[in-house]
Amino acid sequence: MVTGSMTLISRITGLVRDVVIGQVFGASPAADAFFVAFKIPNLFRRLFAEGAFAQSFVPVFGEYRETRSEAELHDLARHVVGTLGGVLLVVTTLGVAGAPWLIVVFAPGFLDDPYRLTLAGDMLRITFPYLLLISLVACAGGIFNTYRLFALPAFTPVLLNVCLIGAALFLAPLFEEPVVALAWGVLIAGIAQLLFQFPLLARLGLLSTPRWNWRHPGVTTIRTNMLPILLGSSVAQVNILFDMVIASFLVAGSVSWLYFADRMMEFPLGVFGIALTTVILPHLSSHFAKASSDSFDATLDWALRLTVLIGVPAGLGLLVLAFPILASIFQYGRFTVNDTYMAGLALMAYATGLPAFIASKVLAAAFFARQDTRTPVRCAIIALVANACMNVIFVYTLLEFDNEAPHAGLALASSLAAWLHSALLYRRLRAADIYRPRRGWLRSSLRITVACITMLVAVWLLTPALHNWSLWHFWQRAGVLAGLIATAVAVYFASLWIMRTPWSEYRDPAR
Repeated sequence: MVTGSMTLISRITGLVRDVVIGQVFGASPAADAFFVAFKIPNLFRRLFAEGAFAQSFVPVFGEYRETRSEAELHDLARHVVGTLGGVLLVVTTLGVAGAPWLIVVFAPGFLDDPYRLTLAGDMLRITFPYLLLISLVACAGGIFNTYRLFALPAFTPVLLNVCLIGAALFLAPLFEEPVVALAWGVLIAGIAQLLFQFPLLARLGLLSTPRWNWRHPGVTTIRTNMLPILLGSSVAQVNILFDMVIASFLVAGSVSWLYFADRMMEFPLGVFGIALTTVILPHLSSHFAKASSDSFDATLDWALRLTVLIGVPAGLGLLVLAFPILASIFQYGRFTVNDTYMAGLALMAYATGLPAFIASKVLAAAFFARQDTRTPVRCAIIALVANACMNVIFVYTLLEFDNEAPHAGLALASSLAAWLHSALLYRRLRAADIYRPRRGWLRSSLRITVACITMLVAVWLLTPALHNWSLWHFWQRAGVLAGLIATAVAVYFASLWIMRTPWSEYRDPAR
């Protein structure tokens, strides 16, 4: 609840950020250039910091906290920060120097558009140092999560949103090319986010001079575990890269439409899915370190039940309200009706995979907590190959039939690959007898199915015709949309209550 609440604040400010960017810049070629320049350091951040590093660091740091002295724990933190920072300083330097070539690799479709190509390269030189700054922030967040201090790391992204809002509104008019202000906003945000961690690190006694030591025992363990996780994390990022490469060849605006759709899908994924995964990883790691298999199993089962309870109706809600949501939030200023329609098609495709995106994170956490980093990699590689094949097939098929929205095929491929990934992870957990589902899954699944159908019927009957949303002003759109979402939530949980759902099934077993 703490992580979800703080993440909700972050997502709301992120929503305001995207609304501001959408109104000021729209789905324009300049916006496409910024989103590529912003996505590249974010891709590496997810790969190195929140991906491979976090998933290998938290279990080792948790084990040190459970079994070692305070001095050994602090020594590990000092050397991990120093070694991680040193490696990323080299990567950042290379990234800044090779920015134009990175744009060619990540968005080769820009080669036919010198304006977007040059602009994206210039902005990438400004945004790439964000990788170093935010990776150190992620390291601090892993430490805080191990200490069960979830609020501050979950709140930290708010600073990025505030900085980008300020850049769009106040800095943009000062630049000859206004969108460049957003790149500077990213860099300023990285500095602010890192400084924001210092007081709590000092309170824990962990704000000390970083030290480089590639061969420190703890660093060696993390480094050894990181390699397969890096391969696994790179699978998801390669999927994102592949989507961006293909989208760069499609009509101008495709990158932006996918970005805005993805941001809407990331709202429930971040508020609930990532919050849940963030919390259970240190818990599962602790249960594994204590050899408490029953507690490990109970925690994983609880997380999966919550995934179904929240993830399924959230995905269906995004699916049926995709166009009203985008029209209410973004369709102002330079964000047109056509942009809403195109982004809405992508959002509907993404929404079909929301439960799977959450489930795959939860299931992978079970392997990472056991310091098994190879199994998730194998599953992820299979999903990567399937996603790449589906990308080509869907986009080619849509183009052959003169479909107006081939970019939606990229989103659909990502969703189907997420379902495949989740199924493979679940199968491996069951085959290895790591997870044994508790009693009551069939009954709870039937109740949730009936409640979802009831919710969908209610929303379908109450949703106004699509053309009305373009005619209304902001408060009318917001009021009707809020009413529809509130009704959907009320109908869903009322249906579960009428069917006498035993809520004890969804109670945290640690409490």
